[in-house]
Amino acid sequence: MSRSSPSESAASPSPRKPVVASLCGTYLKPEMQSLYRQIANLNEFRNVVIAEQVQNEDQFPFDPIVRMTKLPRPKPRGNFLLRFWYKHVTSQWPPPREITTERPFYPYNIHDLLADHGIDVAHVYYGHKAVKYLPMLRKWGGPWVVSFHGVDVIKFVDDDSYIDQLNEVFAEARLVLARSESLLAALRDLGCPETKLRINRTPIPLNTIPFAQRQAPPDGQWRLIQACRLIAKKGLFTTLKALPLVIERFPNLKFIVCGQGAQEQEFRKRIAAAGLENHVELVGWLSQAELLDRYQQSHVFLHPSELTKSADQEGVPNSMLEAMASGLPVVATHHGGIPEAVKSGHDGLLVPEKSPEQLAAALIELLSDPSKLQTMSSNASDSVRSKFGLEEQVANLESCYREALQGSLSRQ
Repeated sequence: MSRSSPSESAASPSPRKPVVASLCGTYLKPEMQSLYRQIANLNEFRNVVIAEQVQNEDQFPFDPIVRMTKLPRPKPRGNFLLRFWYKHVTSQWPPPREITTERPFYPYNIHDLLADHGIDVAHVYYGHKAVKYLPMLRKWGGPWVVSFHGVDVIKFVDDDSYIDQLNEVFAEARLVLARSESLLAALRDLGCPETKLRINRTPIPLNTIPFAQRQAPPDGQWRLIQACRLIAKKGLFTTLKALPLVIERFPNLKFIVCGQGAQEQEFRKRIAAAGLENHVELVGWLSQAELLDRYQQSHVFLHPSELTKSADQEGVPNSMLEAMASGLPVVATHHGGIPEAVKSGHDGLLVPEKSPEQLAAALIELLSDPSKLQTMSSNASDSVRSKFGLEEQVANLESCYREALQGSLSRQ
């Protein structure tokens, strides 16, 4: 009986996974569920989170999370020989020219952390953070990508100096990612080279979202639902104008709003002023399990997003995709990335922004046709499952990391 040699019988070591750093301003705000899904589900890369602030670790458990250290601004360094020459030899004081040297300033120790943790490629979440972190990324010298998610496409763009810095980000990032084709178009208009742009769609964990085909409620207790931050671009005030028109036909209808935000108090005032207290329910911020349970109790998902005065727009709303996966047909607007997920007449109905009359007409059309409701319910789930699955989108993100790394190797 032959015996294996030690070298043959010993298990071969597993190959080292390349390491990515997820750079975040805040890890993570409650609404950043889609970022967490990316960060926590990488397969081919090992991930290290590096953040300025750490919040909600119970909601978003991850290891390791490394906090950045804020660094003090260095004092200007004088040139001793020149100071001595002017002061003691020529007696020219103050000197006729500046003789101090401003040392480079790095607001955070990101460059040291990237080096210490053996990072192969860095991923900066949000474009304005890439502008802020650019000096440290330069000092580190490794390859990095940046992803844009919505408001960060237009944040600070009325400042010419910021636009100049943003174009430096476009020039130095290996790849520039965005949640939707509409956001990619906006980045293209800001000057990002076409060759660097890549889609980075929201990943949806489809195996955790049960599907149920929606039926018209026999007792007329219709439930519309929207899950969002209570902010201007979500179209909540347009919905309040549309609801009375729908309630005339469906008097037992209720609109459920899940979320919190800056406009909550104003929204509550408008509800009272319109006499809609019995038809609108604000339930606050819900856990993922609570939100999915609310979806199962509802019939239609509303998301009438609209462009704000500051030109803030949606990518593809994460909550909308989850609702569709559960079987909720959508009534929304032709806005941002929404038409990339909703095909009007197939899995939902889309209307123009800021049009309460057309929003009401679309809701009445859907609620009046039980057959259409059932068909759109099935189609909504199928649409999301064909384009936004977690595994597929994480694999797409990791392909971007590999591309950034290969570009780095080719330059060496």
